Amino acid sequence: MKVGRFEIEQLSEGIFEVFEDGLFQKSNAEDIKAKSQLGKMANRSSSIGINPILIRDGKHNVLLDTGLGWGLDHKSKYVNTSNLVTNLDIFGLSPSDITHVVLSHLHYDHAAGSTFVDDHTSTQPTMPYANYFLQKKEWYFALQEQNAREKPLGAGYNLDELYKLAAEDKLVMVTDTYFELLPGIELIRTGGHTPGHQIVKIQDGGESAYFLGDLIPSEHHLNHYAMRQMDVDPVQSKKAKTLILRQALEEQSLMLFYHSVHAKAGTLDRDKDKKFVLREI
Repeated sequence: MKVGRFEIEQLSEGIFEVFEDGLFQKSNAEDIKAKSQLGKMANRSSSIGINPILIRDGKHNVLLDTGLGWGLDHKSKYVNTSNLVTNLDIFGLSPSDITHVVLSHLHYDHAAGSTFVDDHTSTQPTMPYANYFLQKKEWYFALQEQNAREKPLGAGYNLDELYKLAAEDKLVMVTDTYFELLPGIELIRTGGHTPGHQIVKIQDGGESAYFLGDLIPSEHHLNHYAMRQMDVDPVQSKKAKTLILRQALEEQSLMLFYHSVHAKAGTLDRDKDKKFVLREI
């Protein structure tokens, strides 16, 4: 997919069954039926995709979220599971080629692939030459949540391996609501899902795209709000979602979904009932 000068690729780690206690289990694509999964998280489990984004412009290689990272660690039992390394190799890249990493938030299904444990059982950054950009609010909220008695539904925080990134000053703490990462790539703090949740807007040559993180996890969340039990601030989530959808429709922006199983990208339209419809790419 192209947006102006940018080449955009979705790096799928596969399809997973995620349970309300945060447990992830790998699923086979043939076992997943094309049906809406709305509302199932609160009851039992939900089938989701894990789809980090790679952005290239010839000079920079930018990664949006780092996935679960299964198979990265020394002696991992997930040796046949797709991860950043196996996905980047498809495009002739290695983790050392990544120049910037953006973390929408620090829930482990979005951030666990940021590090790995090497042959000497030492934690290492998966992208050794990149800085990792996240909201300062997100880091401090994640630290606070380590001691919280009640854990949210779904994936939560697991910062054990991320402390190494902080110790090596590889975490860049963003304090602005709007932050220009590179010309044409803007980080936008939306809050809602977590206090420091951010999305990414990519724009060049009159074209644009939005990477939505968990503000709008999949195409099934366009017209329904099924995240109430997982969002820290549901009111803020709904406000931010409404604003972004209106902007994206007006701009005819490409929508990039992190958790979609089927329709992972597309542009927006409205049907006769004024509901959003995704035109798949």
